[in-house]
Amino acid sequence: MLYSAFILGLISSLHCIGMCGPIAMMLPVDRQNEAKKITQIITYHLGRLAAYASIGLLFGLLGRGFFLAGLQQKTSVFIGVAMILIVVIPERVFNKYNFSKPVYRIISKIKSTLGSQFKKKSYKAIFTIGLLNGFLPCGMVYAALFGAIAMQSAGFGVLYMILFGLGTIPLMTTVVYINGMIQLPFRNKIQKAVPYVAVVIGVLFILRGLGLGIPYVSPSNMSLFVQGNPECH
Repeated sequence: MLYSAFILGLISSLHCIGMCGPIAMMLPVDRQNEAKKITQIITYHLGRLAAYASIGLLFGLLGRGFFLAGLQQKTSVFIGVAMILIVVIPERVFNKYNFSKPVYRIISKIKSTLGSQFKKKSYKAIFTIGLLNGFLPCGMVYAALFGAIAMQSAGFGVLYMILFGLGTIPLMTTVVYINGMIQLPFRNKIQKAVPYVAVVIGVLFILRGLGLGIPYVSPSNMSLFVQGNPECH
């Protein structure tokens, strides 16, 4: 299921254009020196990957706990359902319950620090922008984190989130170059493709949890990431 991480990231970047695109567009990169600009963009992406890897570690450890408790199949089904619900249920429904209230101060602090970094042009500042960007609340990142839990280990949880981040890089890099050329109507249009792909990936996790004996899709053995099992490749 590791391949699903990159696919989810690739499709999620369509969503990122509307959510994180403005951050990428405002990066304090050197517009005159192309070589420096490229290294600055890479630095920004490294910051995002570092953020994804760190939360992937935490959620991978959580998934390891479920695996040791023998709950891997139920966890995979739950994760698949959760992925589908995240993209199907309108965001305004979640906002009504204000799930982010307990961490509102933390999020506000991240946004405040993020804003201050745009005034600087150092590599450290650009890396910090990427790092903080990766920690901002995002429905598609939440979906990827459910995938990290299903990986059943800390290492694979980190790898899953890194692959997810790598999938977002091509389009997010393009955004830096084309800047304001992507208009809001176009962003809204391409974002409509995101839920369909997320639902497909969610269904794959459900099938995997059901253990129907279908090779590579729904194997009967859910211990997919331990040594000696060929299906981990």
